[in-house]
Amino acid sequence: MERRALLGLAVVATAAASTSARASSSAPAASPDSYFRLPVITASILYPDGRRGVFSVEAGVDVPDAALRTRAQQSAPRLRAAYAAAAQRFANGLRPGAVPNIDQLVAALQAATNATLGRAGAQVLLGTVMAL
Repeated sequence: MERRALLGLAVVATAAASTSARASSSAPAASPDSYFRLPVITASILYPDGRRGVFSVEAGVDVPDAALRTRAQQSAPRLRAAYAAAAQRFANGLRPGAVPNIDQLVAALQAATNATLGRAGAQVLLGTVMAL
């Protein structure tokens, strides 16, 4: 009886994965020419029991506009500093044991990107987000 339930679950999971893959493939992908990656951004976390931890974010920027891409690449140190400040603010608000709200983090990093570059047009893309 349990095998049938597991088999049914596997079929449902496979169907859901293929549906989400089709939905994500319809979105425009970042091209290698317009995307550049920044070094890993880290922030410190202080747990209630006094232990310290690390919050790390892998991020990159997709900039289709060539002029804005040049500006973004030249402003990479400023972007990194703005991202570090946004990540530290986000890490300060993390509750122990709670799952980080990635949408809130993306909004903060996107606002930092727009403020640093002076206008919209660059999109922040996240890789791995870890809190240890």
